[in-house]
Amino acid sequence: MLIAAGAGVAMLAYRLIRAADTRRPSRLAYFDRCRSLLTGVRLGKSTTGFPRLSGLYKGHICDLQAVPDTLTFRKLPALWALVSLPCPLPLRASFNLMIRPTGIEPFSGFHRLPEQVAIPDGFPEDCAIRTDELRHLLPEHLLHAHLPLFDDPRIKELLISPKGLRIVFLAEEADRTRYLLFRDAEMGRIPLSPERIEPLLDRLLMIKSEIERHYPDNARDAA
Repeated sequence: MLIAAGAGVAMLAYRLIRAADTRRPSRLAYFDRCRSLLTGVRLGKSTTGFPRLSGLYKGHICDLQAVPDTLTFRKLPALWALVSLPCPLPLRASFNLMIRPTGIEPFSGFHRLPEQVAIPDGFPEDCAIRTDELRHLLPEHLLHAHLPLFDDPRIKELLISPKGLRIVFLAEEADRTRYLLFRDAEMGRIPLSPERIEPLLDRLLMIKSEIERHYPDNARDAA
């Protein structure tokens, strides 16, 4: 009996090691297809094994990250993709809109922003908005044109700050059957499509351009 149990434990350990060995290259390749969108590509690696890809998109620095979320309160583990445009902007406050925040999103500093903002007319009903300075929020009309972004149910967050912009979306959820039966939460086996990323980068560039047109004097100072 003890021998059989020991053999079972050894087999399980062997399978876990094999799974980890298989997981490493697939995770590292997660943004491989997106490299074609960028020039001057730089590739890093996070502690989760997923890559961090940066480079120039249409002459602007951009950054792509993947953040797994395996917290047990979720129905299924999730993989979030962060599409960022790090750049100085002529703003004096951060604006963060999140859909259905839970308070423990591992990819966001949403709940560290001190001020809750009343949801304006026309904004998603299930969103929450926070800022660090109510007196210097962006004008609503600059944001209204970009609210169709949230027609996509996978879009989770839009961040606009003096240091740049970011869109976060749900890239993948763990396979329900494998997770419920085997607690297998592996994600990222299939590289992310550039067609999923490109329109979000274009959206961020549009927002950046509109902010700089609205604050032309401050834009020169930020540059």
